[in-house]
Amino acid sequence: MKVKDPTGQTWRVTRRWVPWRRRLKGALSDLPSGPGLGDDPVSMVIGLVFLVVMIPFLILVLVAALELLLLLLVVPFALLGRALFGQHWTVEARHGFHIWYEEPAGDWQSSGIRIHALADDLRRGEIPVSNVVNDA
Repeated sequence: MKVKDPTGQTWRVTRRWVPWRRRLKGALSDLPSGPGLGDDPVSMVIGLVFLVVMIPFLILVLVAALELLLLLLVVPFALLGRALFGQHWTVEARHGFHIWYEEPAGDWQSSGIRIHALADDLRRGEIPVSNVVNDA
């Protein structure tokens, strides 16, 4: 659920669907784009330098793709496990891509009620104290 506090800041209050926090979400939006190159030796040198500079970004893309693949493989089992064994959902309030607040909220219905209550608090400007230690 997306809400705005009285200062106009946008917050997202949702359930966490997997047991861990995603680390690379939003990290791929700032990738640089390269210049168009010709077929002369100077362009080849520029292209090689550009390739060396791009290697960390290419590795980041590969890691993000592997994380997405793992996410797609785990989500059906995580949902089935939550449904069959009554696992508790975690409700989180995010400011941008950074998790600001999280708490265990019980079953599906209880977590839905908590999402609406937390969203109402944020609309009124009652921002919870951040309880997330490491969001890197």
